[in-house]
Amino acid sequence: MQPELIVDYSCETGEGPLWHPMEKRVYWTDIPAGRVFRYDPGTGMHEICYTGDVVGGFTVQADGSLLFFMDRGAIGVWRNGELTTVIEEIPDERETRFNDVIADPEGRVFCGTMPTPERPGRLYRLDTDGTLHMVLDEVGISNGMGFTADRRTMYFTDTPTLNIYRFDYDRYTGDISNRQVFARAAKDDGMPDGMTVDALGCVWSARWDGHCLVRYTPAGVEERRIAFPVRKVSSLTFGGEDCTDMYVTTAGGNIKNEDGEHAGALFRLNLGIRGVPEFYSRIGL
Repeated sequence: MQPELIVDYSCETGEGPLWHPMEKRVYWTDIPAGRVFRYDPGTGMHEICYTGDVVGGFTVQADGSLLFFMDRGAIGVWRNGELTTVIEEIPDERETRFNDVIADPEGRVFCGTMPTPERPGRLYRLDTDGTLHMVLDEVGISNGMGFTADRRTMYFTDTPTLNIYRFDYDRYTGDISNRQVFARAAKDDGMPDGMTVDALGCVWSARWDGHCLVRYTPAGVEERRIAFPVRKVSSLTFGGEDCTDMYVTTAGGNIKNEDGEHAGALFRLNLGIRGVPEFYSRIGL
């Protein structure tokens, strides 16, 4: 199965694709450019829908708005083209930005930050009442996350370590504990980036500098890989009417001569494998 090119905005760091079930559209971001895009597969229409501050990641709120996680630790609700501040900044994150984020089954959001020159990155948890808690320190780069179907395990990717970890997860408190390595990428085989979990409990991991997606069984064994015509495969999400369309973001649109003709484009795959809809965030609702 060859990945289908959907649209090429030449994203420097295309990231964070997310299917919006209410709108039946997929959204994604180009982080350094401060651009957010959306694509409607029903009409084929696509557009830049936001330009402004850097958006490292976002979730869909239960009321249909988007929750943006930005630079300086800022968090805001984007609704009808207007951005409303939830958290103006995190003083310890003024020199960096949020990266990958995910809503949990209760509507909280786990949100990771990039490292600064002085210290590693961190993973925070934003509770539904708007309070923020640091849950992991000493993180290389916080990246792809996901949950098992029984809601007892959370996956977390720390890209520079080449590891996807699994944690015991308490959905009632949001606590994570007992970190273990779920899967580790081989050296010189690309670094694990964004991820998602399908309906069979398998983990899909995008490979930055690896030209591919990798699917792991629930036991952490590589089951297959899908090759891409670009070097930096950054993240993926399931969407569409039956949740079998896989939307995949890529990066390197600023260096296409090195990373591929369509580096930075959005791609789609349909392997007949069903995904699981992501949870809605419920911050302030």
